[in-house]
Amino acid sequence: MKRRVISVAALQCLTSLALLTICADLAYAETNRVNLFPKLHAGQTLSYQISYHSDKQVNTQSSVTVANAPDSAKVDVRALLRCEVLRVEPKGERALIHARTHFQILDSGSRTKIPTTQPSAAQVQPENPDSKSVEFTILPQGGIDQVKGLDDLLPEQQQAWHEWASRFAIATTLPLGGMKIDQKWKSEEGEKSPSPIARLHWLRESTYVRDEPCRAMQMTAQGDLADPGAESDTCAVILTTAALKQRSSPQNATPEDFKLHELRTMGTAQGANRIITYISLTTGLIVRASEEANQQMDVTVAKSDGSNRVRYGVNAKSRSEILLVSETPMSKPVP
Repeated sequence: MKRRVISVAALQCLTSLALLTICADLAYAETNRVNLFPKLHAGQTLSYQISYHSDKQVNTQSSVTVANAPDSAKVDVRALLRCEVLRVEPKGERALIHARTHFQILDSGSRTKIPTTQPSAAQVQPENPDSKSVEFTILPQGGIDQVKGLDDLLPEQQQAWHEWASRFAIATTLPLGGMKIDQKWKSEEGEKSPSPIARLHWLRESTYVRDEPCRAMQMTAQGDLADPGAESDTCAVILTTAALKQRSSPQNATPEDFKLHELRTMGTAQGANRIITYISLTTGLIVRASEEANQQMDVTVAKSDGSNRVRYGVNAKSRSEILLVSETPMSKPVP
């Protein structure tokens, strides 16, 4: 009888220890979660270098005498963009962020091939620090809204801005409640760029891979980047793969705006992107991000009665990188 009482007591003790162990494991898991939403404040300024390269090839088949085909083009952009934080409104774990950007430097080499014409020479387009600005709002629930001034920029500037903004606002796409290493999550978003193929969607899968040392680069007075040799920060490394999927029928892929012009489209589109993002565990800022993209489209555009068909084959590749930059103060001019 005495032995049985001891056994029950021991069992209760073991049960209590097991519960304590489970609670400790849960508490440890929670403390290992990190909130990667950027810690910004009004009046703060940030600088990023943006590098973007794209190569688009277009093949056209048409029985029409003159086919107004999209251009084949190569674009190379290297830009320095400054972001001014105008307002930050906390919204729970996140915040509504209103900011303004402008380009301080923009070097672009663009070669466009148009049928029956010669490619244009590479051009360098320096931008004044007081050039046109873009104001925008990052919504806490995800996405960028109230964009003003983007249409006033050059096409190269618009593309560079989109590359930067999509990376800078990545925190709004991360899981609520913080994240831990090896966590995976999925998301879906409709393709926002105009396309002759309707109902295109991006399916994304992301993984918090690991933590790595990281730091902002230093920009010299000559515009070059250098390792500042300062103490490293620690960044969360996020790997994202994205696949472009088509939900419209290849036999009837006509978007609404094409229907309004009495046009009909048929064809397919697909694509794959790979993005690596480094986010500071201290500040939540994007320290570095790179993307490689590959997209293909085979589409036929015709009048609604099926006449005047033009077939386009598009193959586009691009790569981009953004780097957080700590600028070196410029030397004072000699009197």
